[in-house]
Amino acid sequence: MDISRRNVLLGGAGAVGASALGLPRPALAASGPIKVGWLAALTGPSSAPAIGFNRGVVFAAEAINAAGGVKGRKIEVITRDTQGDPTKAVNATQEMISQLKVDAVWGPTNSGESLAVTPIMARAKMPNIHPCVIDSLIDPKKFPNAFRLSPANFQWDDAVRHYCLKVLKVKKVAVIGDTTGYGVAAANASTAALKKDGADVVYHANIDATQTDMTPDMLRAKNAGAEAIVCWSTSTGMDARLFNTRATMGWDVPFVGHPSMSSGEIGSLVEKPANWDKVYAVGYRSCSYDSAGKLPAHSQELVDKLKGKVDLKDTLLWWVAGGVDAINLIAKAVEVTGSTESKAIIGYWNTLTKYPGYFGTYTFSPEQHNGYPTDEVVMSAASSAKDGTFALAPGYS
Repeated sequence: MDISRRNVLLGGAGAVGASALGLPRPALAASGPIKVGWLAALTGPSSAPAIGFNRGVVFAAEAINAAGGVKGRKIEVITRDTQGDPTKAVNATQEMISQLKVDAVWGPTNSGESLAVTPIMARAKMPNIHPCVIDSLIDPKKFPNAFRLSPANFQWDDAVRHYCLKVLKVKKVAVIGDTTGYGVAAANASTAALKKDGADVVYHANIDATQTDMTPDMLRAKNAGAEAIVCWSTSTGMDARLFNTRATMGWDVPFVGHPSMSSGEIGSLVEKPANWDKVYAVGYRSCSYDSAGKLPAHSQELVDKLKGKVDLKDTLLWWVAGGVDAINLIAKAVEVTGSTESKAIIGYWNTLTKYPGYFGTYTFSPEQHNGYPTDEVVMSAASSAKDGTFALAPGYS
């Protein structure tokens, strides 16, 4: 069974002939693998997203290969653990381009790393799809090879700001980020947007994710009169220490922000379950269950496929689904165009309109490489996890 018959695995997108898309159609190598470079921060303080994404990557590649590959060609995933270190990410990227000769790169998973490697991949015209949210990472003129399958940070920030100001109706906000490239940029952008919309940012800080004592920063935020804390960090350890400190202080302030605050790891890091209450993390319609506990049908389809193969208890469904979608988007480009040439893969991605992935419905064009629809971004009750999915935060219909 070839990949064109496995539309369920590939998100349901039907094959379109390369000639109809005006794309080149070089002959496929008879049996050579399709090499996918996977830049993953699998260890280190910001590893939670990559661990989840990796489960989806492995699942998708194994499923495609078990069904015969892409017209007989197997998916070969070449993984490098970048540890969240931009220097390691640069070295791994150069290795993938110059020595390993990969056909496309998925990742990195952290924006600080992506800021370092995106120009390198652009110079090499390497097809790159990533989940990093820093706005400047997507620029079709500067980086015509780079595509984003997650929302941009401005979409996350819009959802967080709307929830704070319109749903919680707070006026005084503290903004906390970690000291990574992402944490600094996201906190700065969040502060600027909150101020623009009339909020009073009473405290702004960037904290080393390995810092053990969060009390000084939390006291400063409380003494400044913060009515909500907006948090931008991928470190679940840092998140949990903030929540535990809030409880120790007897402070009932809500946390609103980054999806990592809803990672299953936090359940084992908080000192008691109640410490995780009143935490609202960025989430997605595709990974949110309704009042009856039901997911959208397409998402439930993926969860059913993952049962017994992928553990969702300590990760997020959107991370796993994003990994599945990334591999499928690369495989689909090769299947449709008949080529692993960079021009063919990039050209195919530029034709996608409402591609039905499991994480999101992606639309790309030569002028627009932010593919995730804003209306699918919501806020979740962070501690309401069920198979990596969440209940909508209070205030949503």
